Amino acid sequence: MIFRLIFILLLGPLMLNAQTEFRFESSISGDIQDFYVDNLNNIYLVYNEGRLKKVSPKGDSLAVFNDVRKFGKLSSVDVSNPLKIILYYKDFSTIVVLDRFLNIRNSIDLRKESLFQVRSVGQAYDNNIWIFDEQESKIKRIADDGRIIDQFTDFRLLFDTVPAPVNIIDQDKQLYLYDPLTGVYVFDYYGSLKRSLPFKGWKDFAVINKSIFGRDDEYLYRYEPGTLDLQKLKLSTEMKAAKKIVVGPGKIYLLQDNQVSVFVF
Repeated sequence: MIFRLIFILLLGPLMLNAQTEFRFESSISGDIQDFYVDNLNNIYLVYNEGRLKKVSPKGDSLAVFNDVRKFGKLSSVDVSNPLKIILYYKDFSTIVVLDRFLNIRNSIDLRKESLFQVRSVGQAYDNNIWIFDEQESKIKRIADDGRIIDQFTDFRLLFDTVPAPVNIIDQDKQLYLYDPLTGVYVFDYYGSLKRSLPFKGWKDFAVINKSIFGRDDEYLYRYEPGTLDLQKLKLSTEMKAAKKIVVGPGKIYLLQDNQVSVFVF
């Protein structure tokens, strides 16, 4: 199975162009609700029955976590550090931290720290955890015991329209926040806003090799901060039908009906 993309997209040192062919490599079938990919190309599959499964790039099962629904509906998974997997349950204000074998390391009841409206969480550079406290409109950094280590200035003092980020990505000494209604915000670790970008309505927001990625129903976008060049690729029919797309070095992952397909280029 082969499909093509048109226009130009740079991905780190790689170039995709009109002649680039994406070759089907493998697929994983099952009652799959969601999936994530770490920087080692391991795939984390979230099944509707409440199971989280870690699969190697070759498709071998590496670990299983069977208590996904123990804390309610799973809101997000952060696999940016393969040694520390962060599960977030928004409805119960609970963070569960797993090790690389998907064993529970600890859980954090955010309500015990008077954090009742945490909208999003993400792995921090120092092995702690970033959160966005919607009640106080602040980015905060917490330890594994829930203790607040640091926090940014109240967003209500910084913005006329207060962002409420659904994604928090820590990469290359910068913090990337994404709110589909207001756009992208890039901060340093001291809480200083470096730039804001009006990219609204994107799905599958990601930061790879300092480049920002996202998509809508028609295009896959790439933007390199500091430039004026927003690159876009027309999505193929197959990619338009995907429930989720993850772009990685040399590979693209698609979540289709009950299947995750992997393409290489």
